[in-house]
Amino acid sequence: MNSSVSPSPAPRSRGRRRPALAVSVLAVLTGLVATTALDVPGASALESGSVRENGSVRESDPARRGGGPVQKSLDALVKVDGFPGALASVREPDGRTRQYTAGVGDLRTGAKVPVDGRVRIASNTKMFTATVVLQLVGEGRIDLDAPIEDYLPGLVRGDGMDGRAITVRQLLQHTSGLPDYDEQVLEDYLTKQRHRYFEPREVLDLALAKKALFAPGTGWSYSNTNYVLAGLLVQKVTGRPVGEEITDRIIRPTGLRHTYWPGVGDQTIKGPHPRGYFATAPDAPMTDVTENDPSAGWAAGQLIGTPSDLNRFLVALLDGKLLKPAQLKEMRTTVDAPGLDTVGDGHYGLGLATFKLSCGGYAWTHGGNAPGYITRNAVAPDGRAATIAVTALPTSLPAAEHVEAALDTALCE
Repeated sequence: MNSSVSPSPAPRSRGRRRPALAVSVLAVLTGLVATTALDVPGASALESGSVRENGSVRESDPARRGGGPVQKSLDALVKVDGFPGALASVREPDGRTRQYTAGVGDLRTGAKVPVDGRVRIASNTKMFTATVVLQLVGEGRIDLDAPIEDYLPGLVRGDGMDGRAITVRQLLQHTSGLPDYDEQVLEDYLTKQRHRYFEPREVLDLALAKKALFAPGTGWSYSNTNYVLAGLLVQKVTGRPVGEEITDRIIRPTGLRHTYWPGVGDQTIKGPHPRGYFATAPDAPMTDVTENDPSAGWAAGQLIGTPSDLNRFLVALLDGKLLKPAQLKEMRTTVDAPGLDTVGDGHYGLGLATFKLSCGGYAWTHGGNAPGYITRNAVAPDGRAATIAVTALPTSLPAAEHVEAALDTALCE
């Protein structure tokens, strides 16, 4: 695996490409962009207040007249791709924020999509978990290149899997060779798993019952298992729940007022939020899955937040407000991630990936898929941040690509 800290061309894509049904079911716990590394300066200013009218940017804003490119891209996600609702937050380098919505927030009542509403941000949680691990590295409490066995002795054992041979770094960059557990926890999702609670050790055991994908450090494969172990690592080192550490170390200091870690058994979304929907095929009915148990995602995907909070987090992270320079550099050092896209030219750091922009350059990103919601987010080289969210998983590859295209529009308009 070759580390890289300089840009190289890579196609814009996200997650493991699978057709129709699998896009919405088997890859639901994943969700990220694959491109390559670069130095992206964040903006220092915090939000100075968003402006909106009728669920979008004020008509008096020149960017909004005639609909504007961001609004038009959201409208197309609803009208063309069939997503019930869409929302976006675009944060300028000076901190000014514009909000957009399209579609409806509730198919039953026809209620509007709440501006900057809360959604399940899913695998974006990995950025938070990786940040906490790297904070602990900066405090001298974790060694990135130490085997996970040093912290969780005897825990990782399986066919081709041994915690004595897997380092903390390899967990965060998905080079451990550990298989994923997502297909098992999503089997018969609507009838069996939607309200099922999973202990972290339970999903870990599902993964350890499989065979290793490759020897540690010899390949790349996106796996939620890596971040479940990272969460267990945080808990072992700090003696506190990983959700509490994320809250105390990131959410509160960064002022993410609308982001939170759901408590054990909490299947709801607190505060204003659009309903989330799930369909097993393009012609299947939309089932409201807003209430579901997110425990299978845990440190890999449990958080709930808003588009503007995701922007604020990414800017703070890349501005160096959450990590020391040495640890931020480690986070932004990428490895080849050939399984991340169809062409095999993706790159991934430590809980952070990159996104190639049509207007030139690359943006730092991750993204997330959860039952009922997709989020795509990134910070561009000029400090502009954007998050796009839709209220259903795609049932076709073009629909998934159009969500990514909307993010590109928000960063390049």
